[in-house]
Amino acid sequence: MEVLKKDKLEVIALTHCFNQQEVLHGISFTVRDGEFLSILGPSGCGKTTIVRILMGLLEPRSGKILKDGIDITAWKPSERTMGIVFQNYALFQNMTVLGNVEYALKFNRELKSRSREIAENVIDQVGLREHINKKPWKLSGGQQQRVAIARTLALNPEIILFDEPMSALDAATRLLLREEIKKIQYRFKSTIVYITHDQEEAFALSDRIMVMNQGVIEQLDTPENIVRSPANDYVRDFVIRNLKAKIDSLARYMEVQG
Repeated sequence: MEVLKKDKLEVIALTHCFNQQEVLHGISFTVRDGEFLSILGPSGCGKTTIVRILMGLLEPRSGKILKDGIDITAWKPSERTMGIVFQNYALFQNMTVLGNVEYALKFNRELKSRSREIAENVIDQVGLREHINKKPWKLSGGQQQRVAIARTLALNPEIILFDEPMSALDAATRLLLREEIKKIQYRFKSTIVYITHDQEEAFALSDRIMVMNQGVIEQLDTPENIVRSPANDYVRDFVIRNLKAKIDSLARYMEVQG
């Protein structure tokens, strides 16, 4: 019998405006404890705005954000126990891998005394021990993204937000990093909100997928249920047909290869 997990995060009637134009239209959703939720949609649909509001980097026009049932809408980013991984890594190029991962720990009163130990442990767990003394510019894109993930994990966040972390990576590296992210989720028992425009990526990683279009949620469900019962024509076109096109292209390539 499946054990129902509690809601880690609840978003209620969230709205936001840019230049007096509403870009989020009263959206509501939950993220369960330990869940991998992908927010899937094209550029400009509002998905990155959601993440920045969750993190506390943007203030919503209206609505509430609850974490473990507590209203955190007005809390500072440092108070939310969330971590964020950006697509451009945001690493200090003049610091080593160890320096980058340890940096934020030095400003945390509780963790400062153990900053080196924590940083080295996390670096080991994401498979970067042999690169610990290298500067970011000596690493591949996938390795740099793993440093960014390690830096976030070091602070032991309750929720990790990923903002299109693989957009700048080549196809082979994306596949490898995809596996790493799932391993990290299981190892750290993380709750993850993952932003992507890539249908295949969302289906490969997610427990549930939230399909967005122009500031509204078109469907929020498991990958299986979205394929089996798309909510409307938009989901059918943007998700199902795009996935089918990728599968058909691969099938034709495999036929050519014999």
